Amino acid sequence: MTWTFTDDVAVFLDAAGASLAARPAENTLLLTVTATLRDGGPHAYGPGVPVLGWWRGADGQVAGALVCTPPFPPVLGTADPEAVAALPDALPLTGVNAEREAAAVLAAHWPRHRVEQEQRLYRLGTLVPPSPAPAGGPRTATGADRELLVDWIRAFGEETGQPGDRAGRIVDDRTAHGGLTLWESGGEPVSLAGVSPRIAGTVRVATVYTPPEHRGRGYAGAVTAWVSRVAREEGAREVLLFTDLANPTSNGVYRRIGYEAVSDRLLITAEPE
Repeated sequence: MTWTFTDDVAVFLDAAGASLAARPAENTLLLTVTATLRDGGPHAYGPGVPVLGWWRGADGQVAGALVCTPPFPPVLGTADPEAVAALPDALPLTGVNAEREAAAVLAAHWPRHRVEQEQRLYRLGTLVPPSPAPAGGPRTATGADRELLVDWIRAFGEETGQPGDRAGRIVDDRTAHGGLTLWESGGEPVSLAGVSPRIAGTVRVATVYTPPEHRGRGYAGAVTAWVSRVAREEGAREVLLFTDLANPTSNGVYRRIGYEAVSDRLLITAEPE
């Protein structure tokens, strides 16, 4: 029973890919991150060398996986309790993004730590589009919208505590596969929702953003419902999204249009002694 690490995404996916795909909702972050590394190269997230690991139990089956793309903290996917318990001895950790119970186990190894963020993973149940719908309608964003999209994704990053240096790359990657949708009202873009490529039958709604001057009019719920419906019509078995639990407004919006809670994740960081 041991953790194995590599910086080669192909080696990692050969060992752990089937295990991740068996529980695609819970492993959505690892699936999308490794797809980005596979398609964009090892420095898709920055100059640091990625660390990718998997844990095999006594039966030889993979029962835990982790991906770290510096400068971002390691992301732990589904993992047996034995895998979680063995991780601190196998890999020095100063922070982790993990499901609540696993995060608590890992944090117990640090004399002091702080919770940076609490997120909730949702999956779409029965879609309930907003009624009445707000004014306007959706359209797929294109390269012609690039300047606006980069500005909005940077603003989204500032509000959610995420670095904005990858905004241009995110826009280019997502517009290349039609993965960004704008809601327009009166010919003016007023809200944005992105969707990840389908992996293991799942897609994830991400980067839902409405500029402050357009909030409170139902645009975010409408554009999210639209991209969720399209994803299902195009064959996604699961449509997922994450919300920050500190934002009751967004959590309420997504529940009203049919999203149901799956699990919570914590981003925790060890504090210096």
